Amino acid sequence: MSDIQHEPPGPPHDQADRHDPIYDRLVQEPEFRELRKLYRGFVFPATVAFLTWYLLYVVMSNWATGFMDTQLFGNINVALVFGLLQFATTFLLAWIYSRFSTQHLDPLARTLDEDYIAELGRRP
Repeated sequence: MSDIQHEPPGPPHDQADRHDPIYDRLVQEPEFRELRKLYRGFVFPATVAFLTWYLLYVVMSNWATGFMDTQLFGNINVALVFGLLQFATTFLLAWIYSRFSTQHLDPLARTLDEDYIAELGRRP
């Protein structure tokens, strides 16, 4: 027989543990709301645009094979160019997001981080 004793389970969790009180205060700040608004304002439309572009490629590859097989030069056809443009679009979107984040999101995040650190230092 095993010597391991099991503790009875605690009460069921109706909700997750509370956040840090500092965080609870920071989410109420206008800077936090602005940060979230700017982030969502970029990410959601960019995601929809990229997925639309990708699905266009998939749909055309399946149902517009005549167009996708069109030779542009040598053995290079429209499908190959569209496929390579998927990679280019991915890197372009990452670069655009990086610039957007640096200019608009990072300053707000830095301000909120500084507030958090300052308030953390005031704790007993």
